[in-house]
Amino acid sequence: MTGYRVSDVMTKQVIYLSAETPLDEAARVMKEADIGDVVVTEGATLAGMLTDRDIVVRAVAERSDPGTTTIGSIVTREVVMIEQHCTAQEAASLMRERGVRRVLVCDSDRKLVGIVSLGDLAMQLDPQSALSEISEQAPTV
Repeated sequence: MTGYRVSDVMTKQVIYLSAETPLDEAARVMKEADIGDVVVTEGATLAGMLTDRDIVVRAVAERSDPGTTTIGSIVTREVVMIEQHCTAQEAASLMRERGVRRVLVCDSDRKLVGIVSLGDLAMQLDPQSALSEISEQAPTV
């Protein structure tokens, strides 16, 4: 990870959904985009980040109706941000300290420009190891 900046490893595709979006719609968006998170907004304001894990732990496990439950009711409101010019090592340290798997990435004006995940960092650190781990966990068909 030495020498890599957050901007080198982050995912630049950020999908925004309104807090009023039903869970089932958010899940479809995540599936179609092949992503595990979306940024949730309330009007022009950042409300938080919703992850696939949030859906499982805060909605499915509670037997919430995915058609009527809004993502605003289960969103993680405390977001962690890092500046895009920070090092990948600083991002990994921040994730460890805050106990999160994803961090929003901003520019020097605090404008959102991407998301960096543990997976992004793992792929940069050791792409073969990260791919091996994924394939080992994948079910055999």
